[in-house]
Amino acid sequence: MDEQSDWLRMFHRRAQDGPRLVCFPHAGGSASFFFPLSKAFAERETGPAEVLAVQYPGRQDRRSEPFVETIEQLADRIAEALTGVDGQPLVLFGHSMGATLAFEVALRMPGRVTAVVVSGRAAPSVQRPGEKHLLGDEQLIREVRALAGTDAALFGDDELVRMVLPAIRSDYRAIETYRPPLGAALEVPIIALTGTEDPRVTEDEVAAWERHSIDRFELHRFRGGHFYLGHHLPAIVDLLAERLDWARPAVGVTRPRGG
Repeated sequence: MDEQSDWLRMFHRRAQDGPRLVCFPHAGGSASFFFPLSKAFAERETGPAEVLAVQYPGRQDRRSEPFVETIEQLADRIAEALTGVDGQPLVLFGHSMGATLAFEVALRMPGRVTAVVVSGRAAPSVQRPGEKHLLGDEQLIREVRALAGTDAALFGDDELVRMVLPAIRSDYRAIETYRPPLGAALEVPIIALTGTEDPRVTEDEVAAWERHSIDRFELHRFRGGHFYLGHHLPAIVDLLAERLDWARPAVGVTRPRGG
């Protein structure tokens, strides 16, 4: 496969002009996490021209490939793949680790990204280092199960655990060792979403995303834990469809001198 088809999945085709919505999964997640979102857009008249989901190496049909060990390297590779998408505007939507990746990809693609939607993740300026990727297998499994919405049946199957756990550990290592560029801010809107009972991120930490856009900012709350999205899919689809209308030529990114 070429670089673009390696990294990007499209589950439903739409014969529309307009922006592309690019979705970034959480730690340990895969492109198929966004299949319901893609299906929901396919069934409505308005929405993005395409919903594209990023497939990270080391899982599902890419499970034989080595993991990419840092957020920066992942963002470099994904931005490279997205340059092969035609010149329509891109709106990026990331959940948890995917929110940080969406932000980093937007930094690398001034003029193409017109809005960034971040979900279930603290802003880069308030993210804390972590060491969960150093936990033993059983401890790491308990940590992942503690996030509301995780499929407990999956983690009850020892064979599947052995298949999935390396991807989770690699992604945790990437996000827990990530150091954001000091003071970086996008010149496009940021829309932040959060679950009101998320055990891993506070509302204030999500609200801090406002520091990372010199354009408009919105914060939307949904009842639920870390994986609240599945319980509020129609409302999230409506919100995204409306915000896709913001798509316009982006003017760039601000990086502080020396940052």
